[in-house]
Amino acid sequence: MELSAHSLIVILVIGIVAGWLAGKVVRGGGFGLLGDLVVGIAGAFIASWLFPKFGVHIGTGIGEEIVYAMLGAIILLLVVRLIRRV
Repeated sequence: MELSAHSLIVILVIGIVAGWLAGKVVRGGGFGLLGDLVVGIAGAFIASWLFPKFGVHIGTGIGEEIVYAMLGAIILLLVVRLIRRV
């Protein structure tokens, strides 16, 4: 997957918002505002790369990126939370 400069900026901005929202959804599993934002950005990158590889397409354009970033951030927060417990 090749990312243009525009795609990179969109993923970063959406990742920040998705991290904040994921912190609200996964109550008690967040890492504070800054930590949630970093997890959101990482989740957005992972989801934007991984979901299309598996053929998962949810909408088009910016709406698709928002859903990918949100799901990626929530999944990543849950995984990190499980790892921290062990």
